Amino acid sequence: MRKLIAYFLRGLIVTAPVAVTLWVCWALFQRIDGLLNLSIPGAGFIVTIVTITLVGVIASSLVTAGIVSVIESSIEKLPFVRLVYSSTRDLLNAFVGEKRRFDIPVTVSLVPGSGAKVIGFVTRESLDIFGMPDYVAVYVPQAYAFAGHLLLVPALQVERMAGESADLMAFVVSGGVADGARRDARAIKSDTT
Repeated sequence: MRKLIAYFLRGLIVTAPVAVTLWVCWALFQRIDGLLNLSIPGAGFIVTIVTITLVGVIASSLVTAGIVSVIESSIEKLPFVRLVYSSTRDLLNAFVGEKRRFDIPVTVSLVPGSGAKVIGFVTRESLDIFGMPDYVAVYVPQAYAFAGHLLLVPALQVERMAGESADLMAFVVSGGVADGARRDARAIKSDTT
């Protein structure tokens, strides 16, 4: 009976992530495809992807850069809309834009000398604008959530980490169980020995 339970659990570990991933992708596809209410399955998805790409091409030209700037400055004048727009824009730019912000993985000693550290990503290397010249801004993501904390810590308590930012982000968000960071750590360890 124990062997059957072990086989079931092993099958669950293999099947569940695949099923959840396929379900999320299918639901996202269905949602995007349904935006335009076209009768051909998949046409709404393709039209949406092509439209977003065309907007990117148009927004990249010098002629339309001024128009985009005027639209953004108009949005910046509306109190609540400005908050939603700028937060969304900054978040997308941090992950996929030209101004990526999560590319400096670090460990932070929250209590100097204790040995305990938290993994984060430097998002701003100078806080002079807040009168904190020796501080940096470190974003610390939470495990199993799309949330985190922004810490303002003395730069002396921050130490750069080796490894890819995406692997380290996956490591933190997974609660330390993602394999990517472990592979990097083994490679770093073997390089230093």
